[in-house]
Amino acid sequence: MRIRSLTLAAAALATVLPALAVADPLDDAIKARKGYYQLLGHNAGMLFGMAKGEIAYDAATASAHAENLRALAALDTGSMWPAGSDNVAKAGQTRALPVLWETFPSVMDKHTDFTNAANTLAANAGNGLNALRANIGALGNSCGACHDTYRAKNF
Repeated sequence: MRIRSLTLAAAALATVLPALAVADPLDDAIKARKGYYQLLGHNAGMLFGMAKGEIAYDAATASAHAENLRALAALDTGSMWPAGSDNVAKAGQTRALPVLWETFPSVMDKHTDFTNAANTLAANAGNGLNALRANIGALGNSCGACHDTYRAKNF
């Protein structure tokens, strides 16, 4: 009985391990950037909610979320954007349009704008609701610049 169990376990591992080893790196990159953008969305959403008065302003919370955005903006996300991970090649998995890879220097300019907006917001978000409101628009504009150009409206 013990030999049979070991044989079954070995057979199961022989089936599962090769599947793990041949995971599609494009799929992994898409999953990674989805996670990245979920984090961005959560942190920015809290700040936009405060700026709109939908969430009570709290200086410590605003600072924490703005610092998270600053940290996320500083990450090297290059490996999350391999060629071939667009919504044509990977239909139904991503909204990234192929034009993103065709105009890459422009993408980096937009990321620089996002980084600058996140840095400015992090420096000011904890200085009162008016300071948050005065600086949140640049963050939204920097996000929209990429969304409008490089992201499909839906899958």
